[in-house]
Amino acid sequence: LGISVVRRTTVGDGAAPIAAAVREALDRTGAVITTGGLGPTSDDRTRPAIAALFGRDLVHDEAIWQGLRKLWRERGRSGEPPESNRVQALVPSGATVLTNRHGTAPGLLLEDEDGRWVAMLPGVPREMRGLMADELLPRLRERTAADRRVIRSLTLRTTGIAESMLPGLLGEYADGFGAATLAYLPGQEGVDLRLTVRDARPEDADRTLSDAADRLRERLGVHWYADGPTDLAEVVIAACRRAECRLAVAESCTGGLLAARLTSVPGSSQVVLGGVVAYDNTVKIAQLGVPADLLARHGAVSEEVARAMAAGVRSVLGSTIGVGITGVAGPDGGTAEKPVGLVWIAVDRAEGADVHGGRFVGDRAEIRFRATQAALNMIRRGLAGSR
Repeated sequence: LGISVVRRTTVGDGAAPIAAAVREALDRTGAVITTGGLGPTSDDRTRPAIAALFGRDLVHDEAIWQGLRKLWRERGRSGEPPESNRVQALVPSGATVLTNRHGTAPGLLLEDEDGRWVAMLPGVPREMRGLMADELLPRLRERTAADRRVIRSLTLRTTGIAESMLPGLLGEYADGFGAATLAYLPGQEGVDLRLTVRDARPEDADRTLSDAADRLRERLGVHWYADGPTDLAEVVIAACRRAECRLAVAESCTGGLLAARLTSVPGSSQVVLGGVVAYDNTVKIAQLGVPADLLARHGAVSEEVARAMAAGVRSVLGSTIGVGITGVAGPDGGTAEKPVGLVWIAVDRAEGADVHGGRFVGDRAEIRFRATQAALNMIRRGLAGSR
């Protein structure tokens, strides 16, 4: 839309803090959007709080009530909606009702004497998104058509490099590319880099963003793996399909999470042959052919065992690529030599194996996820010839 978000504020369920937050927001901007607090329970206080702020009475809207009754019947419920639902048919006098086709709570739009808006949307994400798309965004487009500036943004995804290392890699582009600003967004999957361009002419904004993205990808090199919300597993599945290779995984500490991420991608059946959750050493020996003396000498969490797991699952399932993961996910089980977070990952193929050992930080779930992310990245880089 080309509309800048000035601030996001979170407040409790009290009428006073809700009204105070909206009053302060109206002093800063011409449009305020609230989410939540439009339901039928006693802690849903957005509607009366904002009505009082605007000096408006709450009046019953029979059309809303009949719509609630109809929805109640369509959902297969007998009788009438509870009386508590009647509060959802109360509308501040003079408000515009935003029809909710996705749930029970209608949105509400109020305008003050200075032309400032407050749009109240339900807090349920599906309903909020639906009302935003159906009702609010068209009104905002119309309202801002005369002076709207186009905003274009694109997110480039990286993994395998720490946020603190990126400015050095990007050099003079660490803060952006001229008119394209750059934001660093770290997360479990890696660091997302969001480029944003603001320009009055859409074609200029698109060209500036495209040029900046090309230069950013060049600087990032092998650390960049996708644009937008694409998951690394999707990238790996696509690369395997292009290379016509099949995958098999052997997992210990990740307990099948790598296989789950891979098989969540549509079309993965053309790539993933299967996997073995070899949590206990007896399974590593019996199902993957890991030598018992290797386990005795090096322990389950070791480079040698990760190699043997990857080679074993590739041999047993007949895949092009075999992946082995073994580690200490915690919160206990660590030692001075093998602390919590230590994970060994091996990717085995006909021409040899790549092995990586590292210590991942976080709780058990975070360590397991980060281990699968590292394994996916090893597969991706191996297929790209940049191990």
